Amino acid sequence: MKIALLGYGKMGRIIEQFAQNRNHEIVLKIEENSLHLLTKENLQKADVAIDFSTPHSVMQNINACFDAQLPIVVGTTGWYNQLQEVKDICIAGNNTLLYGSNFSIGVNIFFFVNKMLAKIMNPYSQYDVQVEEIHHIQKLDAPSGTAITIAEGILDGLNRKSEWINNVVDEGKQVINQPNQLLIESLRIEDVPGTHTVIYSSEVDEIELKHTAHSRAGFALGAVIAAEWLKNKKGFYSVESIFDFNN
Repeated sequence: MKIALLGYGKMGRIIEQFAQNRNHEIVLKIEENSLHLLTKENLQKADVAIDFSTPHSVMQNINACFDAQLPIVVGTTGWYNQLQEVKDICIAGNNTLLYGSNFSIGVNIFFFVNKMLAKIMNPYSQYDVQVEEIHHIQKLDAPSGTAITIAEGILDGLNRKSEWINNVVDEGKQVINQPNQLLIESLRIEDVPGTHTVIYSSEVDEIELKHTAHSRAGFALGAVIAAEWLKNKKGFYSVESIFDFNN
């Protein structure tokens, strides 16, 4: 496949390596100093785009790909408040988009187990639950998109929680959650690719479900696999469409 990389930072460079190792060709690289190359003509040289840009540029990239009728895999987070609008435009224009807060195979297994655990814990009201997420200091959004996906999985299965709230630890203020609120604790530390922990605690014991990324490689490989999966498809998909853990 011929791939356009929208966002050519650390993630973009790792994606490039995995794509080339899988015999794909990178035909376009867009970063902050090359936005003038984001044209319909250049995009149409590719078979698919992979976006790992920034929350402030992702919508421009999505719309440009829709205009070029180019399928796009979106790994950037921080734009999900516009998800329904993008879905409607995608379907109306007969376009193709696949999004996900995390393309790592391990994290998607974690998502699945997290949902199962929430349903198991639902009858046991003596357990409170919270989510902790740690990322590198260059991470622009807090909580992470992965943490939000984890929180939404818990809210789907746990009747006693109705919404999530975020506390950014290094901002120097402590957010106190109400009993119906699921707390997401966010911490930024140098050189941490991503660690997510779900903690169920009671007076007598504690249960932890944890995923630790050792590098960005898992995210990058998953994004390339998603681009391969998206080939010859039309429509609006989430990363869950790629994985079927029920069989």
